[in-house]
Amino acid sequence: MSHTLYEANVQRVQRCELAVPGSNPGMFEKAMKSGVDFIFLDLEDAVAPDDKIQARKNIIEAINDMDWAGHGVTVSVRINGLDTQYMVRDVVDLMEQCGDKLNTILIPKVGVYADVYMVEAMVNQLEMQQGLKNRIGIECLIETALGMANVEDIAKQGALGGRLEALHFGVADYAASNRARTTNIGGLNENYPGDQWHAAISRMTVACRAYGLRPIDGPLVILKILKAIN
Repeated sequence: MSHTLYEANVQRVQRCELAVPGSNPGMFEKAMKSGVDFIFLDLEDAVAPDDKIQARKNIIEAINDMDWAGHGVTVSVRINGLDTQYMVRDVVDLMEQCGDKLNTILIPKVGVYADVYMVEAMVNQLEMQQGLKNRIGIECLIETALGMANVEDIAKQGALGGRLEALHFGVADYAASNRARTTNIGGLNENYPGDQWHAAISRMTVACRAYGLRPIDGPLVILKILKAIN
């Protein structure tokens, strides 16, 4: 065994995670009582541009008013991308208005470690400003060719930074970034001889295991389940 070991910064149960759009607050309580370990309230792809600001308000209210911890749920928020006009206010408002009850922030479309560092620096400052006692973790979505090309550096530098806890594989945007032909979100091309995501998921998983992070698989789209049931 090597003398160089990267221990996990935080241990969390993350067997099943549910994504809930911030623009649909009617789903919040049902999600909280669903029995899942982890929920991320979404400000990014599941929310239309005209609904972004209200979705942020909905999420802050829900984090403050609902008993997530009492239901055994770890609560996260997926912020908007670093290339958007919404991201800065997402982080500031979340930290200032519900930071004491927020567990992690999920960053979408991380391409290089500097993306993580930017959010981490903001969280560091805002945590001190607010005098927060809980340490808010960071998770990242690896869902672009650039992110996968840099996944080892993101994992290593993020682990050293201390807040990065997990990497998620975002299969739909990863497919689009690589111009890969698929039949549905997270689905496979029936003409591809095998699992076309195996190499990418394996690479991300190895990076996570090497540097003490949790590797989280891509999404299962509920629409497919509903169609199968009906």
